[in-house]
Amino acid sequence: MSTETLDPALAAKHRTMWAAGDYPAIATDLVASLGPILVSATGIGSGEHVLDVAAGTGSASIAAALTGASVIASDLTPELLVAGQAVADGLGVEVLWREANAEDLPFADDEFDAVVSCIGVMFAPHHQLAADELVRVCKPGGRIGVLSWTPEGFIGQMFATMKPYVPAPPPGASPPPLWGNEDHVRTLFGDRADITSRRDALAVTHFATGAALRDYFKTNYGPTIMAYRQIADDPARVAALDADLAELGDRALAGSSTMHWEYLLVLALKR
Repeated sequence: MSTETLDPALAAKHRTMWAAGDYPAIATDLVASLGPILVSATGIGSGEHVLDVAAGTGSASIAAALTGASVIASDLTPELLVAGQAVADGLGVEVLWREANAEDLPFADDEFDAVVSCIGVMFAPHHQLAADELVRVCKPGGRIGVLSWTPEGFIGQMFATMKPYVPAPPPGASPPPLWGNEDHVRTLFGDRADITSRRDALAVTHFATGAALRDYFKTNYGPTIMAYRQIADDPARVAALDADLAELGDRALAGSSTMHWEYLLVLALKR
């Protein structure tokens, strides 16, 4: 179990970060297919009680509800829940939307048949706290499905590129892409679950150039927006980050029209 402690001030900063920009656009433009992939891999079906943790706009929540499951979508950022509910309502899909911190879930022990998180719980700063909560609220014999960007993949490398331009994380906080490392996830769950995992990649065809990708993320993606805010009074550093992100995007394109963003999909069966 974790020796980490909740940090309300840090949670408030994360809430502000994910409300910045337009994450719903990213959810629609780039990563919409990941939620259904996670739901299928987790084997969610009709009649099951499902929790989506750090659900964002709910691509996994909506996919789970479409199977006939009873779904709660929880997230720290209410603006994302509002956007997700609008999508679900437009599809005629019933999901219960609930504001909640992944590190302190307001649900009972052993409550859910399946607990999922799609590129979400990885951004909770205290990984062990979040993993403990995923296990706690899942029934014995239930499934925990987590899909996360890998450190080696494009999004992991984007965070590495931004790292020199942002303040060091507070003590106890871990880099989000570590959830994309199999050994790290096995350590988080310990002997409480039987784990299988696989790596795959999301094909992204939205960007013709690295500069186009950089400008899109500067406008829409909370972590990138916050990185630029940290250096806004230093034009030389802004220019350097501009160049670094554009170069990263160009390398990922490698003369093609398609990027491949690697992710790790973990399935944990609670003992």
